[in-house]
Amino acid sequence: MNAPTNISAQTQNRKADHIRICLEEDVQSHKITNGLERYRFTHCCLPELNHNDIDISTTFLGKHLDAPLLISSMTGGTEQAAIINQRLAQVAQHYKIAMGVGSQRVAVEKPQVADTFAVRKYAPDVLLLANLGAVQLNYKYGLDECLRVVDILEADALILHINPLQECIQPKGNTNFRGLLDKISILCSKLPVPVIAKEVGNGISAALAEKLIAAGVAAIDVAGAGGTSWAKVESERAENPLQRRLGRTFADWGLPTAECITTIRAIAKDVPLIASGGLRHGLDVAAAIALGADIAGLAMPFLQAAATSETAVAELAEVLIAEITTVLFCTGNATLYQLKHSGSLQRIE
Repeated sequence: MNAPTNISAQTQNRKADHIRICLEEDVQSHKITNGLERYRFTHCCLPELNHNDIDISTTFLGKHLDAPLLISSMTGGTEQAAIINQRLAQVAQHYKIAMGVGSQRVAVEKPQVADTFAVRKYAPDVLLLANLGAVQLNYKYGLDECLRVVDILEADALILHINPLQECIQPKGNTNFRGLLDKISILCSKLPVPVIAKEVGNGISAALAEKLIAAGVAAIDVAGAGGTSWAKVESERAENPLQRRLGRTFADWGLPTAECITTIRAIAKDVPLIASGGLRHGLDVAAAIALGADIAGLAMPFLQAAATSETAVAELAEVLIAEITTVLFCTGNATLYQLKHSGSLQRIE
């Protein structure tokens, strides 16, 4: 009878560890980058535009966004996480940008912490994304649990995050990934909101994206390598030398974000595509969109800001929007659509 309580306590402790480690330890990839440094925008010294007329709004999964930004999935389940999520949601609402929450497994196991995810009251109009690990579909989770996390958030879509490397290194990780594609397909056919497939920092290849789209996934978040390494994060939480060694060995494993975007877009012209993984400023966001992404997600910069104050989060949003707008102005593009089709982003040979 005590097992569910023990499991939920472990999950909650893991949530607290993840926040602390990401904020206090060096868990960034160093040998692999997001790949965007291989590209450069062609500067336009005479843009023939009024800066005030530039429009960086877009639509994603049928929802209007004032800027092509997603506050990527991060946290929930603890008192500190509740504060962080509230600050993020209030800023998302003010700037009309999208927001995801961290894995809601802890809210299924421990319903009393569900309110740490329930940010719709702070963000009534924005695109909100619920979140569960896809592998949980092999551990007694199904449609009911997915519906529950969507309801907690009053979400517009459900992220299924796919994290085989993290589960290999994580203490007591769930590593049975057999038959998941069929279960994802069944879930996509039954869930009343769209399903987004997301990696957690190691990237989604074009071949896997093609299979996920065929299974009914409505959008892809590439979550490529080059930013926070969850192998490194789990290495910091290791309970034995083997886990610690694994985390260090695979610290820079994965597909760079830029490569994921270009290869997926080459085989799926129209799938809604989120670029995330090592994006740190608006120039990265603009480059990702010029490569073919529809919106871009950032986690670490928003986490660092939200750990400070709501004001810091708002200031970050302002800077990101200004940086994206500046790219459009200095490449002579008035809209994101024009940026995508302008050819102004060139690969550096």
